[in-house]
Amino acid sequence: MRLASLALVATASLLASAAAATAAQLQIRITVENLAPTNGVGFAPLRFGFGNGTFDAFNENAVAFNTGDIANAPIVTVAEGGSGSTWFPAFAAAEPNANLGSVTGPSGPFTPGSTNSGVFTIDTANRFFTFGAMVIPSNDHFIGNDDPQEYEVFDAAGNLILTSISQPVSEFWDAGSETENPANAAFLVGGVNDNRVNENGVVTFNFSDLVAFNGLQTAAGYNFDFSTLRANDDAFRITFAVIPEPSALGLLSLGLLTLARRRTT
Repeated sequence: MRLASLALVATASLLASAAAATAAQLQIRITVENLAPTNGVGFAPLRFGFGNGTFDAFNENAVAFNTGDIANAPIVTVAEGGSGSTWFPAFAAAEPNANLGSVTGPSGPFTPGSTNSGVFTIDTANRFFTFGAMVIPSNDHFIGNDDPQEYEVFDAAGNLILTSISQPVSEFWDAGSETENPANAAFLVGGVNDNRVNENGVVTFNFSDLVAFNGLQTAAGYNFDFSTLRANDDAFRITFAVIPEPSALGLLSLGLLTLARRRTT
């Protein structure tokens, strides 16, 4: 009887702890998949933040930078080199309580067909997900959301309500910050990312300009084939899962109760 009581107490404690964690923080596994076919596009590491929906990374048909140092504008550091070196500080300045992070590919960038994941502690009050990742090869193409409240991952009660985000080829953005020139492109053999020519354009959906890189060798060792790009094909997917999953908690509690019953019979 004592073992059964201890098991019940342990189970109740476990479930109570899980409920408390759900109310404040959760462990979330974020999985990133490059869905492009062989010799298709790659992606630089995913830069992301969970926040209250305030940080607006960019806006369609608007300039992505202020006058001055275009190369160091927040979204441009993602679009031109994949680093997010000023994107993260801008996010943190707008939302000091945001949860920020990155998911990198198995060898850095996400090559066609590759996948990787990471587990992060997220405040469930940070309901909205904002992200950015450079499209490879390009000078200033990227994926991301221009509406900071487009992707609500948690509801007001802290429940996971969004399990995946997919990005079709038609939703590749052109930052309008740098002219297309393979000699100045990151992640391309012979490309020198520090060299750039300002385009002074606006952010628009555009994947057709990637034809400038057709047949050229990427840093990953394959030659890019522009013909693999089809507007309606999904090229990138992000999935969210709570760790441990609720079903796992249920199985664990069931196991403890079963063990207790066996010890008392």
